[in-house]
Amino acid sequence: MEKDYQKVWDKCLAIIKDNLNEALYKTWFLPIEPVGLVNGELILQVPTGFYYEYLESHYIDLLKRTIREILGPQARLSYRILNDTSDPQKPITTQIPSTGSGTSIHNKPREMPFVKQNEGRGPINPFILPGIKKVVVNSQLRESYTLENFVEGECNRLARAAGLAVAEHPGTTAYNPLLLYGGVGLGKTHLANAIGLKTKEYHPDKTVLYVSSEQFMQQYAEAGKNNSTNDFLHFYEMIDVLIVDDIQFWSNRGAKTQEAFFHIFNHLHQRNKQIIITSDKAPSELNGLEPRLISRLKWGLPADLQVPDVETRIAILHEKMRKDGIEMPDDVIELIAYSINTNVRELEGAFISLIAQSSLNHKQITLDLAKKMIEKFVKNSSRDITIDYIQKVVCDYFNLPVDSIQSRTRKREIVQARQLTMYFAKKLTKSSLAAIGMQCGNKDHATVLHACKTVSNLAETDKTFRYYVEDIEKKFSE
Repeated sequence: MEKDYQKVWDKCLAIIKDNLNEALYKTWFLPIEPVGLVNGELILQVPTGFYYEYLESHYIDLLKRTIREILGPQARLSYRILNDTSDPQKPITTQIPSTGSGTSIHNKPREMPFVKQNEGRGPINPFILPGIKKVVVNSQLRESYTLENFVEGECNRLARAAGLAVAEHPGTTAYNPLLLYGGVGLGKTHLANAIGLKTKEYHPDKTVLYVSSEQFMQQYAEAGKNNSTNDFLHFYEMIDVLIVDDIQFWSNRGAKTQEAFFHIFNHLHQRNKQIIITSDKAPSELNGLEPRLISRLKWGLPADLQVPDVETRIAILHEKMRKDGIEMPDDVIELIAYSINTNVRELEGAFISLIAQSSLNHKQITLDLAKKMIEKFVKNSSRDITIDYIQKVVCDYFNLPVDSIQSRTRKREIVQARQLTMYFAKKLTKSSLAAIGMQCGNKDHATVLHACKTVSNLAETDKTFRYYVEDIEKKFSE
């Protein structure tokens, strides 16, 4: 019984992939379709005659060696060519004599004036193939990074709105290039991927490609070694929406890579192709990049992603719960959101760690379990304590809702909690008096100073109040 030809070809691809760089593998082998396996002869369908000739010239040894490894020493290889004028479901199957390489071909390739015109003028471009309009490009987008599960907040509203506009009208808005910048773990890669996926949804005919800056640099270096730099440039110049992630890694290195990207950028921009770039800094702060490249980054819209506020952090955790089908008490969610305030990545890491501890130890998720887990994520130093977290601790201590501190009420217990929050915020954080007042009910700096003096005076004269102050302060060092 003959082996299944698709399984045979999948095994061949696994070997071939280990012998080629990713760009060449995706360009020349992913578009090939196995169509038959008869008496040890594997039949492969290729897009054009030129495609067949290129495989025969450059990869026949690799193909023969691989197929014989899978099917045995007597294995043979044949091609079937899809003529671009024929019905793809009815390819020509005229048998002709074997080629010098020991392979056979179904339907003779057409005359290739493209090849003749390039004779004696260096290597032809392997990415733009006669007979097909575009190479099928793997976008390299992560399907899980969608716009729908990217939680919107004040911290990222501008970037998300600009990204949606770009996805709807790539290359024709004022946001070209769109530069998404911000610190580590704030969602730049997620949003860039989401824009790419949404673009494909709105414009299925567009070629979208996501590439990291390191991958781009490695591809360019490989192209230089293989004397195929022109092919590298032509490939990127045919992309409709190009997403380059973490461009800051080119700083003070990769001068030739930057020059190549500069030319690709100009080519795409002049033809209204969309460019999306992510970075950890604004263009003016990207020291080490070529000045002319930085000037290009300023052409469009630099949109920053900031550290999410507590409301957004809570919304992110609720979205994570919904997506994973997990339930968790509200007080636990609030504790995580108030405690982990650096970036989204650490926030999700704390959430996953809590789930793991609960599952592996067969323990119910409780506030005590969450507090123990958070100790591993939050360092006991004043620089890690935020005003949001102080509000949470003080309100929990007096069993008050957190938003009561923002209210205008003059109830004694709420005024006292607000004053204690201001006192500890001044003592334990580096925030300005104005910033503290803004987050404690939109008060001015004079009110904050008054609150701090009031707390200090009461702690000296009222034993009960002094106990409150000392007991709350212990909670910031537990």
